[in-house]
Amino acid sequence: MLMTEVPGRPVVILKADPGEAHALQEQYSYITPGYHMNKKHWITLESGEGLDEELVRELVTDSYRLVVAHLPKAEQPVDPHTSSTGTWAAR
Repeated sequence: MLMTEVPGRPVVILKADPGEAHALQEQYSYITPGYHMNKKHWITLESGEGLDEELVRELVTDSYRLVVAHLPKAEQPVDPHTSSTGTWAAR
């Protein structure tokens, strides 16, 4: 997850499955291709009408999992769904 500003607007950039990224962009006006990222694998999420907290939580978790899945096993931090503390910090 990357938090930044796109000319004056705060945004969050998240990794996404390419098929899901396209579907999300079609469904939600506040989800666009990843700003300054690979447009196929990243999405930009900005504040918008109807932005659902649960959707944001799901997108952040999915992004985390996609990034972590490509790390070497020894470098993979705790999975947020299996950790008893729920902490996303690296071991």
